[in-house]
Amino acid sequence: MEENQITTIGTFCLNEACEDYNKVDHGNVIKSGKTDKGVQRYFCKTCKKSFTETKGTIFYRCRHTEDEIVECISMLGDRNSLAAIHRIKGIKEETVMKWLEKASNHVGQFERLVRKKKLSRVQLDALWTYVWHKGEKGGELKKLQEELSGVEKP
Repeated sequence: MEENQITTIGTFCLNEACEDYNKVDHGNVIKSGKTDKGVQRYFCKTCKKSFTETKGTIFYRCRHTEDEIVECISMLGDRNSLAAIHRIKGIKEETVMKWLEKASNHVGQFERLVRKKKLSRVQLDALWTYVWHKGEKGGELKKLQEELSGVEKP
């Protein structure tokens, strides 16, 4: 029976085309400096591809720090509007919405990060309700009511 392992990025190659893909501690992946933001970069000696430690996370290719991203999305859980977050933090509403979309794709990972910020279960539920509605007032429920009432879309 195959035993599951919990590993960290940097102990195996993330390139599916690599012949050493998913081989843990095979010695083919080495550290290769850091990005401008201080994120560790890795290099696979087998396939000659490089990747960062944030690949496959909600923080991949983000220009803001992890703390800023988690704090902004936590503010949504506190029922702050996107406009309020923009005024308080100076981060565009569209950027926060992109983070929210990424977070919805990485729910398990994000819940662990938000718990560090001490969000209550009610705040977390409010956040995921917001994700489900995609930030619109009424969201899916409003669309469903319009369809049932026969209101035509413009």
